[in-house]
Amino acid sequence: MSSDSKALGAFLKARRARLTPRECGLPETDSARRVAGLRREEVARLASISVDYYTRLEQGRVRASASVLVTLARALRLDEDQRKYLYDLAGRADARPRRRSAQRVRPAMRRLLDQLTRTPALVLGKRLDILAWNPAAAALYTDFGAVPPARRNYLRLLFTDPEVRRMHADWAHDAREAVAALRMEAAADPDDPDCARLVGELSLQDPDFRTWWAEHHVNDAAYGTKLYRHRLVGDLTLDCDTWASPDGSGQRLMILTAEPGSASHDALLILTSWTAPGAEAPTG
Repeated sequence: MSSDSKALGAFLKARRARLTPRECGLPETDSARRVAGLRREEVARLASISVDYYTRLEQGRVRASASVLVTLARALRLDEDQRKYLYDLAGRADARPRRRSAQRVRPAMRRLLDQLTRTPALVLGKRLDILAWNPAAAALYTDFGAVPPARRNYLRLLFTDPEVRRMHADWAHDAREAVAALRMEAAADPDDPDCARLVGELSLQDPDFRTWWAEHHVNDAAYGTKLYRHRLVGDLTLDCDTWASPDGSGQRLMILTAEPGSASHDALLILTSWTAPGAEAPTG
């Protein structure tokens, strides 16, 4: 018996011990139960398999088929994490389409944005979606609020928004690194339909994207230096650092700063002063 087979059997026993017949829609019996939770025959009945087959599964003497895993997951009322664990132990791939929850900014990320009044900052989600930003980031890049939420993506803006594209003094370098970051995400989640749609859209619209995507260059783009030509304050040299959320959500805080005392630092202070409450930014 392999260690995974033992672990699978132990997991099945633990799960049925936590369920009651009433929870699973089974009739209660008057006979006393020697063990807590469901009996083996009750699990087998719920999963539409024989008691002998289920017993051998718990004993690690047979490998569960993909179809049996589907019915077991339903019978044992497994949540998403438990279902993934079941399939991992069984050495099977879950062919069921995954439900993808909407990306929501973590409260801690939101608090950080609110506190960074003189520093442009963005919260990037999966696929480099722009989930949140502070006024300083909008002053540096563009009015993100005017961009439809479904199209509010850093990479899409970099390739398709003329103003955002024009402000990157070394656009080819920055865009190629952003493509490499998306390529890294795509490898981690190859079944993401939203990522596939984004790649398809940009591949049709931009030959540079097609070329760079085909190169399979990868980079997590955790830090670097960006050169901007801002329409109001001129040239800026900013350090760009991204900090990953520790909760596994894939959210990252992107912060842009300048060397204190530098011309870029002074220009950034001027730019962000126009975002202070009551201030009016020039429009020319």
